[in-house]
Amino acid sequence: MSSSPFSPVPLPREQLAAAEAWLAEDPDPQTAAELRGLLDRAAEDSQSGAAARAELADRFAGPLAFGTAGLRAPLGAGPARMNRVVVRRTAAGLGRFLLDTAAGSYRPRVVVGFDARHNSEVFAAESAAVLTALGVQTFLLPAALPTPVLAYAVRSLDCDGGVMVTASHNPPQDNGYKVYLGGRAVPGDGRGAQIVPPYDAAIAERIDYAPALDTIRLAGSGWEVLPASGRPGSVEDAYVEAVAGLARPDVFPHRRLKIVLTPLHGVGGPAALAVLRRAGFTDVHLVRAQAAPDPDFPTVAFPNPEEPGALDLALAAAGELDADIVLANDPDADRLAVALKAPETGKWSVLRGDETGALLGAHMLARLRAAGTAEAEEPVFASSVVSSRLLGRMAGAAGIGHVQTLTGFKWIARVPGLEYGYEEALGYCVAPHLVADKDGISAALLVAELAADALAAGRSLHADLDELALAHGIHATDQLSIRVDSLDLLDAMMKRLRDSPPESFGGSPVASAVDLSDGAAGLPPTDGLLYLTRDDSRVIVRPSGTEPKLKCYIEVVRPVPAADLLEQARAEAAGTIELIREDISDALGL
Repeated sequence: MSSSPFSPVPLPREQLAAAEAWLAEDPDPQTAAELRGLLDRAAEDSQSGAAARAELADRFAGPLAFGTAGLRAPLGAGPARMNRVVVRRTAAGLGRFLLDTAAGSYRPRVVVGFDARHNSEVFAAESAAVLTALGVQTFLLPAALPTPVLAYAVRSLDCDGGVMVTASHNPPQDNGYKVYLGGRAVPGDGRGAQIVPPYDAAIAERIDYAPALDTIRLAGSGWEVLPASGRPGSVEDAYVEAVAGLARPDVFPHRRLKIVLTPLHGVGGPAALAVLRRAGFTDVHLVRAQAAPDPDFPTVAFPNPEEPGALDLALAAAGELDADIVLANDPDADRLAVALKAPETGKWSVLRGDETGALLGAHMLARLRAAGTAEAEEPVFASSVVSSRLLGRMAGAAGIGHVQTLTGFKWIARVPGLEYGYEEALGYCVAPHLVADKDGISAALLVAELAADALAAGRSLHADLDELALAHGIHATDQLSIRVDSLDLLDAMMKRLRDSPPESFGGSPVASAVDLSDGAAGLPPTDGLLYLTRDDSRVIVRPSGTEPKLKCYIEVVRPVPAADLLEQARAEAAGTIELIREDISDALGL
């Protein structure tokens, strides 16, 4: 008698015990019912039973760990998902860390914010209740607000910690938990930024991963809900005023600019609109279908402005209105995408993050020159290791310091003397003294400022990019992202590259190969591989810190001896990028 292809494969005893213990303690009827259903299906001799067993094994394989942008995972029961149990434990771990750091010399202060995703407000309220019960003075933002508002609040309220419940641009089924440290909990340039080692490990050590929740108390009251917009003491209004104040009408006075703005169903619309209008940009048109927060993101397949199709509605509106520029924030408004119309063809296209990063870098240099910054102040630019090298070359030519960091603004924001920082994934920090993180709203204001200045002078931003290429060479960038169903596949692909390193990319031999896990180029260890070829092309391969993806970053540099050779150099660089993409796929066995 042949056996069924779906013969029951029992869960490991420890995982089954963990699931039953979780079920007994889960305070959320929805996730408890979901887990009960999974356990029942896991006992079946069927395809559904096999899928349930695999799902349970994944959920109970281990707890979530702080990644590039904090905790992030699909909603659901289990320690490897986002749910009320995980949130309570994490909040308690953060509170214990802050209390231990204070050692009785002061009462720690924390501000908690949340976006409009499913369960965000519940997670934020329970975090406030847990922190308050521990004796931490806790402030709760009054509504679903952008991540930059929370990051601003950490500093403006002189808090020792901050929590933002968000999964940023992840799919609708995900949520997440960002932790910031400030005040007296962290020294110097780290104040107000997201946590990095060793703080993440110190907080994790204080998270009680045991099933029982009876040691975690929730206060019924005692935290302070901050005033809403329009009322005295509103943090959101203070943020809007501070960011609008970044504009320099004395140097860049032009405001004639027709803007299409979309928050992609997120929480950034009101603040971004208020900042732009207060700074004098009044011809702003919201994409109506995407203006209101909606956790299901109904008009986009994926709520990430980097993804193909995400800006289709905004681009259509721009065409109908004959707009000058499209500005798009991701759902928690810490990122910014920019789309422009080509003067020659009238065709709209979305700029790469590296292109916007370079344009903002040039504008920041112009602002510094206008401000007459004293040499003693030594402003510094920074970009992540996977971003284009163009910003570093621009900074060097201008006599400005430049620092390369690991991926993530938790690293960029810590650079001493930071004046401007960016990473290719549409993240820009143009006002680190206000927000020690990426901020898509302040970046939108400065992009509007530089675009209006260019329009008044009869230039296009495409022409500005051409000027940068003539000065520093073509820096063409692209990315190959490979989404996987299992994190084990990421490990296998990285192992394949380490065991069989590629010998060339794009027809140019590899001149150096650096395993970033060993710590190199002045960077702390991180899982990644960096290749440089003899013709100065660069390839970096790393697992994503926020999604189940392997990300491959490509940069091809070509000098441009004369303006009439610009398009030829671009075409050559584009061709080399395609060859490199093929080489990466071959090296990974795809």
